[in-house]
Amino acid sequence: MSELSVIEISEEQAPALYRANGLDSFLEQIRKQVNEVPDLTTAKGRARIASLSAQVSRSKTAIEKPGRDYLRRLKESVKPAEAEIKRFVDACDALRDEVRRPLTEWEAEQERLKAEEAMNAMHTEAVEMNEKFDQECAAKFEADHELALLMNKDFDRDAAEAKAEAERKKIEYEEELKRLPAAAALRDAEERARREREEAAHRESVLKAQAEQAERDRIEAEERSAREKKEAAEKAEHEKQEAIEAERRRNEEAEAARQQEAKRVADEDALRAADIEHRRAINASAVSALIDQGIPTDWAKACVIAIARGKVPATEIKY
Repeated sequence: MSELSVIEISEEQAPALYRANGLDSFLEQIRKQVNEVPDLTTAKGRARIASLSAQVSRSKTAIEKPGRDYLRRLKESVKPAEAEIKRFVDACDALRDEVRRPLTEWEAEQERLKAEEAMNAMHTEAVEMNEKFDQECAAKFEADHELALLMNKDFDRDAAEAKAEAERKKIEYEEELKRLPAAAALRDAEERARREREEAAHRESVLKAQAEQAERDRIEAEERSAREKKEAAEKAEHEKQEAIEAERRRNEEAEAARQQEAKRVADEDALRAADIEHRRAINASAVSALIDQGIPTDWAKACVIAIARGKVPATEIKY
């Protein structure tokens, strides 16, 4: 399989290979050389599978690349022919248009004349139609005018008859009123009484509804007031407990701070006392050592004090 990855295909071989089914021999050779089944359960087998796959890719590239180069050369080789064909076609099209231009212009002029003739014909037809319409309107106006005159005569007669009939009915109505004044008064009284009863019932209904609404409002107000009082009391109690708790926390924090400060002071005092005692012991030991060397006690103490205070150069006491 490795020899396929370095195979070289010359330009002369390309036309014979890169055609229909021209690469079948290479494809068959690749299939044969990877026709094995490595053991997938072992590392060696898995590595072999990866190697076979990579060999196929290398073989593919070795054969594909010359083919792509061959195609590129083919495309480049036809470009001059394409350019020449395009130049020839463009020149022929221009020559064709130039030869036909007189005919094209004549045809355009004929179309313009036809359009102008059609427009003139339409204009003439429109003028004739307008004249005919005006004549018809004039004739209809005359006929309608005569009909209106006849209808006006009938209308005047009908109006006079209607007026007379209305006057007659008015007289009859007035006479009827004169004959029945008591009955009319009774009907009016009954109507007024009925309206008053209805109005009283309506007022009573309104007052009842208002009273019921007022009672509902009162109950709701009492419940709302009780609820608000309860909520206010609960809120006050809650705030009181929070204040007590906050005060307790403040007291605890203050006490803790006081105790911490007292402990710090005590610790510092103890450290100072221990340091003083330590220094005193060291100094006493130094005094004793000087006395042992025959130095008088007062002088020994004075020497140690001077050294401790840094009065003696190049000399110190290590505590």
